[in-house]
Amino acid sequence: MTRDRLYLLPATFADPALPGRDFYCRDCITIDGLLALFPERAAGLDVIRIDYPRPRTAVIDAIGAENQNLPVLLLGDDADPTLADGTHGGQYFVSDLKRLLYALHIRHDFPEAHP
Repeated sequence: MTRDRLYLLPATFADPALPGRDFYCRDCITIDGLLALFPERAAGLDVIRIDYPRPRTAVIDAIGAENQNLPVLLLGDDADPTLADGTHGGQYFVSDLKRLLYALHIRHDFPEAHP
């Protein structure tokens, strides 16, 4: 994989276990806002929307069934592996929100999150 790939949930989604209600993922919305504010930087990423219900096949195929939580950033081949907080089959990824924001700062020149 040559480019970073960012997996996010849709802006709103339904949970089959809680019918008739709409939800959003706090972490995904945070990332969505960052992407919307800096579209020229977001253009350097492959952003993929994954439906809420599990199993999330595209994520499983990339980083395993145990790593389906979103958002997750799969790092491109040229990435510094120390940015990652996980690996699966040689694929480095970042799933912790603070680390993910930092990786977007380092890899794609997004502004740095204030401590």
